[in-house]
Amino acid sequence: RGYIVSELCRAPSHATSRLTLDDWLREAGVPGIEGVDTRAMTKRLREKGVMLGVLEVSAGPVALPELRAAARRTADPNLRPLAEEVSVRRARVVNPRGLKTVVLLDCGAKESIVRCLVRRKVRVVRLPAASSASEILAHEPAGVVVSNGPGDPATCRAAVEAVRGLMKRRLPLFGICLGNQILALAAGARTYKLKFGHRGQNQPCLEVGTKRCRITSQNHGYAVDASSLPADWRPWFENANDGTNEGLLHRSGLFLGVQFHPEAAPGPTDTEFLFDAFLERLR
Repeated sequence: RGYIVSELCRAPSHATSRLTLDDWLREAGVPGIEGVDTRAMTKRLREKGVMLGVLEVSAGPVALPELRAAARRTADPNLRPLAEEVSVRRARVVNPRGLKTVVLLDCGAKESIVRCLVRRKVRVVRLPAASSASEILAHEPAGVVVSNGPGDPATCRAAVEAVRGLMKRRLPLFGICLGNQILALAAGARTYKLKFGHRGQNQPCLEVGTKRCRITSQNHGYAVDASSLPADWRPWFENANDGTNEGLLHRSGLFLGVQFHPEAAPGPTDTEFLFDAFLERLR
């Protein structure tokens, strides 16, 4: 709903750039502001945690008390089913001549996930986030990827119910970011909001058991409560910085999820091999 920068770049130099940031925001109808001490904002958020705010666009004087009151009244967007808002509206097939069919439950999926699957000769059926288990199974998939996406996983009720139904059918599942949380909720575990979300391309993750460290790309504000996992699930990865859960694995090996982005883009490709690990489990 708003964009804040310290200094606006008015002359982009990237070879593929077709719009300035200002033009893009204007095109989307999103207000922006520059000249803000973003470092000071970062320090405050680091101390106080993530919070809601308002951005005033006015030619006249700004009334701070009114703005503070407006900020307190601001509805938390995480209470809306954001994943359904950013999902595809109908089924889309990518690489129709692929060797095996994988359904991508699109909760706001990055194109890089699709590319990683297509590079592995997969036929990808991209479905809306609110698709039911029967709608997913109608495409006769060998497995299902539950994608990344925005918001609180607790609002993804349809996706959680669908995944629960797919688990009963013993269909191989791979959850990425939000998808990891959806898998956890479908299994009966809990999720919670992090005081400080994990953002960036250099988040270190430890594989539970081996303690091998992988550098990962992350962008999430919620996490799985590892202590709430049922007995037939176990933590797979954990964040080396704060010890929070970064992945989970079912005892059968059919259901796996990671909180980070193995497809990267941007970021390191240290964990792209997880797509191969998932595809090895397909029927």
